[in-house]
Amino acid sequence: MKTYEDMLSMPRHRSSRRAHMTQLDRAAQFAPFAALNGYDDQIMEAGRLTDGEREALEGRAEQIDEALRRVRRELALQPAVTVTYFVPDPRKSGGAYRTVTGRVRKLMEHEGILLLTDDTKIPIDRIWEMTAR
Repeated sequence: MKTYEDMLSMPRHRSSRRAHMTQLDRAAQFAPFAALNGYDDQIMEAGRLTDGEREALEGRAEQIDEALRRVRRELALQPAVTVTYFVPDPRKSGGAYRTVTGRVRKLMEHEGILLLTDDTKIPIDRIWEMTAR
C-alpha cells in the first residue's frame, strides 16, 4: 500500500491562465442542494392542523333559523350579523371555523348563500353560529 508521503511536500499547482477560485466559491460547489424539490413544502402541509366539522346541536339550528328570519325581514336595511361558519380545507380533510362580522347584502336562499357587503359568501349549511343585530 502506497502512503503518498512523497506528494505531501510537492508544491500545489496554480494555473497561469485562470484566476484563482476563492474559498467561498469553492465551498459553494459542495453546498447542500435540494435533491427532493418540494419535500419541505409537503412536510409543512402534512403538519398543518385542520378541524373536523362539528355536528349541529338541536338548539343551535333553531337559533340560526331565527337569525336568518330576522335577516330576511330586515334585508332592505342591510342588517349587521356575526357568523361563525366552517370552511373546508381545499387540500386535505377537515377545515377551519371562521368568524366574520359584517352587513348582509343578499340572502340567496336557492343557492344556499348569505352574501355580505364585502362580497364574503357564506354557505348557509356551513353556519355554526349566527347573531343578527
